[in-house]
Amino acid sequence: MSPSARRAAEPTGAPHRVAPHVPTQLGPTGRPATGRPASSGSGPRRTEDVLSLAQARRIALAAQGFADPRPTGPVTRRHLQRVLGRIALLQIDSVNVLARAHYMPLFSRLGPYPTSLLDAAAFDPPTRSARLLFEYWSHVAALTPVHLHPYLRWRMAEPHRHAWGAMQRVVAQSPDLVEWVRAEVAARGPVTAAELERDLPRPEKVHWGWNWSDAKAALEWLFLAGEVVVAGRTSTFARRYDLPERVLPRAVLDTPTPSEADAIRELVRIAAQALGVAAEPELRDYFRLTGPRFTRALQELVEEGTLRPVTVVGWTEPRGRGGEARPMRAWLHAQARIPRAATLAGVATLVSPFDPLIWERGRTERLFGFHYRIGIYTVAEQREHGYYALPFLLGDELVGRVDLKANRKAGVLEVAGAWAEPGRDVAAVAERLVPVLDEVAAWLGLSAVAVTEHGDLATALARARGGRRGVTVVG
Repeated sequence: MSPSARRAAEPTGAPHRVAPHVPTQLGPTGRPATGRPASSGSGPRRTEDVLSLAQARRIALAAQGFADPRPTGPVTRRHLQRVLGRIALLQIDSVNVLARAHYMPLFSRLGPYPTSLLDAAAFDPPTRSARLLFEYWSHVAALTPVHLHPYLRWRMAEPHRHAWGAMQRVVAQSPDLVEWVRAEVAARGPVTAAELERDLPRPEKVHWGWNWSDAKAALEWLFLAGEVVVAGRTSTFARRYDLPERVLPRAVLDTPTPSEADAIRELVRIAAQALGVAAEPELRDYFRLTGPRFTRALQELVEEGTLRPVTVVGWTEPRGRGGEARPMRAWLHAQARIPRAATLAGVATLVSPFDPLIWERGRTERLFGFHYRIGIYTVAEQREHGYYALPFLLGDELVGRVDLKANRKAGVLEVAGAWAEPGRDVAAVAERLVPVLDEVAAWLGLSAVAVTEHGDLATALARARGGRRGVTVVG
C-alpha cells in the first residue's frame, strides 16, 4: 500500500507550565490535580502540566489495556470487548510466520485465548447482529468495531483521495468493469477475488507487491468506497466480499451519518483515549488522519476539556533549520490514569510488530527508548534482529526482542535469535522470558521450543531453558 501522509500542523497557543520540572499527579478522576482547562469567550485558557517519562509510559500502557488484570478463567467475548474498548483497532497483515497480526494484541493483553473467539466476532458471526468487527482501511487494513462504521463513511465517500495504483487505473480506464464486479458481488456474494477473476485476463507478475488482476483492483476500489465489505476469510485468508446490507448489523446501517467534522473529532478522541498521552504524530497515525480537519478536531477537543496540553520530560522535537530542540507538545486524555508501578510489575509479554502500542515508531522511541524496525521489510543482509522480532514488554519497559517462527509442521516454536536492550541484566530478562515462550508455544499448539544461540539474550535463554522438558537447544 502507499505510505500514509504524516504531515503535522502545529497547534497555536503558547503553553503555560504549571510546576515546571515537577511531574504532576493525576487526581481521582484521571485528570491532573492541578486543574482543568476552562473556556471563556476568548477561547480556552490552557494550563500545562509536566509528566515524567515513567508516568507517560504507565499512562500509555494503562490506556492500551496492559494494566488490566488477565482473566482468571476462560477468556470470553466480554474480555474481547474490554480490549477492543481500549485499543479500538486490530491491524491485519498477511504474514503468518508466528501468528496473524490481528490475533496477537489480544494474546499480549489476555494471555492464551481461543482464536475462534475473535473469528466469530469478525469473520464468522452466528448472526449479523452478533458481528463486533468489520474490516476497513481505518488505520491500514484493520478490524474495526462495527459501531465506528458511521464515523468512517467520510473516508468511504472520497475514495479518489485514498486509492492508489491499480485501483486508480481501473476506475479511470475500465469503469464498466467496476460496474460488472459490483453486480457480480450482488448476485454471487460472498465471493473471493479469485472466483471473480477466472474469466478475466491476468497481467504478468512484475514484482512482489500489489500485482492485482483488474477484478481484484475493482473489488478493492469498491471496498475502499464502502460499496462492498468483507464478509469473512477463506482458509487461506483470502477476503470474501459481499454487500454491506448482508454483512453489517442492521442497527449500524441505520445509524445516521455524522458530519465529517463530528466524525473526525470522534476518531481523534478515540485515538487519544487509546494512547492515554500522545503527541501529534501518533494521534494522526492511529486513524491515518491528515490536514486541517485533524487540527480543527484536536483544537475542539482541547477546548471542550477532553484533551489537556501536557509536556513529557524528554520529549523534544527539532525547531527550524538549526535543529534546536524544543519541548514536544503532547495531550493527555481526560480519562487517562497513572497506575502504580507495582500494578505493571507482573506484566511480561511479547508485543506484535503490528500492535497499536508500537504503531508509531517515533513514539516507541520516545516512550521506551526502543528503536524498532521489523525485519520482514528489510533485505536479509541488512536485518539487525532477524525476520520477525517481537519486543518483550517487562513491567513498563521494552527490555528485549525475540525473533520467532512457528514451525507448525515440526510442532516447534523456533527462537531464531534474541537480544536484550543495552544495560539490561541479560540473565534476569531471560528468566522472565522463559515462561512467556512456553505460553506462546502452548497457545499455538506447539510442543517444543527450539532456541538458536543467536544474540546475547538467546545465549542466556538457551542456558535457562536447557534442563526443561520439551525444549530443544540448538547451538
